[in-house]
Amino acid sequence: MTGSEAAPPVRAAEPGAPVCPLCASPRRVSDPERGEVHCADCGLVFDGANLVGTPPPVPEAERPSNGSGRGIGPFTPAGSARRALGSTLSTLRDGQGRPLGWHRRYEFQRLKRIMQRQTARVPGSSTDRSQAWSELAAAGERLGLPSVVTAEAERIYRDARQRGAFRGRSLGASAGACLYAACRRFSIPRTLTEVASALGARRAEVGRTFKVVQREVAASIPSVGTRAFLARYAEELALSPSVRSTVEAMLDEADRSPELSGLSPHGLVAALIYIATERGGERRSRAELARVSDVTEVTLRSTGRLVERLFGRLKRSPG
Repeated sequence: MTGSEAAPPVRAAEPGAPVCPLCASPRRVSDPERGEVHCADCGLVFDGANLVGTPPPVPEAERPSNGSGRGIGPFTPAGSARRALGSTLSTLRDGQGRPLGWHRRYEFQRLKRIMQRQTARVPGSSTDRSQAWSELAAAGERLGLPSVVTAEAERIYRDARQRGAFRGRSLGASAGACLYAACRRFSIPRTLTEVASALGARRAEVGRTFKVVQREVAASIPSVGTRAFLARYAEELALSPSVRSTVEAMLDEADRSPELSGLSPHGLVAALIYIATERGGERRSRAELARVSDVTEVTLRSTGRLVERLFGRLKRSPG
């Protein structure tokens, strides 16, 4: 304490006043700057000020009428650890990081089983710790998806499960269908095969479950455009701007053709890239395109023949 600062006055004990429970001293010090009263001998604080004061009252004109949630804290997105996952019980260490004994480990294992059993009975609750959340998070990390896509997949999974869309279906197929639907909503170029591989499920089973989710979920699930797949494949194959512009012009013509409407977008883009690279002198092999686009070489060859036959007719047609 410097000489310019005055020491708080020591208050003598009043008749009948309680003494310090730690050192039994009757003397107290009142500090108006800190707003507290403490013992003059041992420093025990008797009466401390509130750390956070009461906020000023909101004027009547600015007071919300529909309960907008003023002062409830920052927004917590769906799927975050504070909103969907709840508490986590570890069976190795306690809350302070100290290792648990064998008898405490058994007790914590039993508490963890009870917690998982109780929260699994309430689908979609704020403490739901279903295994689907961890599966979706791990698959989203493998596919390099942003967190908003994973949160949307969790929301779709919650809605579809409440509607009973996953009865009799595996966890991998259910989570894969919801993750694929979230990718299509955000126009993320991920194929059904990639999503199924990330979750360790069969592609056909994920596809069937996705059709059920598409039928049960109220919101629409659009398809991923061919431009999204073109941007992804052009970056992975290091295509030149001229080849990319050629593929975009071919895609404009393919969109107007009813014969190509039933083809998968990633297979169509791969076939057009193969044709454009051959014409532009930047040849890419079918094996390389099949690996990047996740289609077989047979499908790529048949789609390429159909596209070449269609564009040949377009060139011979007048106008």
